[in-house]
Amino acid sequence: MFSKRLDRIQPSATLAMTAKAAELRSQGIDVLNFSVGEPDFNTPQNIINAAKDAMDQGFTKYTPGSGTKELKEAICTKFKRDNNLSYSTENIVVSCGGKHALYNACQVLFEHGDEVIIFSPYWVSFPDFVSVTGAKPIFVKTKPDQQYEPDFIDLLSKINKNTKGIIINSPSNPTGGVWGDEAIQRTLDLALKNDLWVFSDECYEQLVYDMKFKSIATFSSNKDKILTFQSCSKTYAMTGWRIGYTAGSPSVIKAMSKLQGQSTSCPNSIAQHAAVEALIGEQNIIAEMVTIFKKRRDLIMNGLNNINHIICDKPKGAFYVFPDISYFLNKTYKGKLINSSNDLSMLLLNEKSIVTVSGDSFGSPDNIRFSYATSDDIINKMLERLESVLSLIK
Repeated sequence: MFSKRLDRIQPSATLAMTAKAAELRSQGIDVLNFSVGEPDFNTPQNIINAAKDAMDQGFTKYTPGSGTKELKEAICTKFKRDNNLSYSTENIVVSCGGKHALYNACQVLFEHGDEVIIFSPYWVSFPDFVSVTGAKPIFVKTKPDQQYEPDFIDLLSKINKNTKGIIINSPSNPTGGVWGDEAIQRTLDLALKNDLWVFSDECYEQLVYDMKFKSIATFSSNKDKILTFQSCSKTYAMTGWRIGYTAGSPSVIKAMSKLQGQSTSCPNSIAQHAAVEALIGEQNIIAEMVTIFKKRRDLIMNGLNNINHIICDKPKGAFYVFPDISYFLNKTYKGKLINSSNDLSMLLLNEKSIVTVSGDSFGSPDNIRFSYATSDDIINKMLERLESVLSLIK
């Protein structure tokens, strides 16, 4: 009945768990939601005011399919200010969120017979973006104790004549890992040597702790095959506004714009107007969020490591921790066998109303993802509930 390409796509595990949390809350259950992949702050008031201004001025019509000139110019300003990258508007396409941008790029560049390297653990959507084009995702191991940087022995063994691209996500969802300069340079050199497209998903680029973020495109003078994906969603607490953007060579940007013109027509006009204010207006909110997230990271990481048999490495970015829970697998809770991280995730949901996302969803069966985009009180409450459940697993 349906096209075969639909069989290549899996439902989003993160959105499914978020929906489950909302359903339980509607029943009056005290749910602790650690699955959500968005800041718990509201969009800053200056951005909201810009959206209101757009509506008052009648900025409610179609825009150019690839985004307004004003927003593209603001994006270029942002790249120069924050990332030391020089682009012109012909290098920019604005899309309906970073996810939309990545999907479009895959559709434009990959097809049946191609292979695309994805580092595991991976964001849940990467394999599906590749698979739906007919290309094959190829998974490469990473090193958990080194911010999930590549296992270069495995990476070298996976590159062949069919390899067309490589997707990098640093800071990472789900791990929070941030690659060091040496790992980035080595990966980029391998990619360019083998004439691969390099996708750099940098939607968490502003949420970095204990170090300064460097955009991957700054590591090479040859940017022709590097695509940089950023977004307003995480940086400015604008997830629902759906504004993401891509920087790359004009030929690829033109192709992505062509595809987008026949799908969404254009990004939301009001959100685009607000995004201009986000990118070139007051930036203090970013530092304030980073300070709060870092404090929460330390709180949840220390709490998890104080629970027997949990190992939680220190992430340097995003707002996720990805503890190793392998000790609890193939053990029992009140006589029920826990076969997988998904089983453990569902146990936490059913027994203590703690919503997480299992590592199975990210290609990492020994882990569970917790988002700490929530208050200190809720983090502490979750840790108490979590320990009470895990202490009964034998």
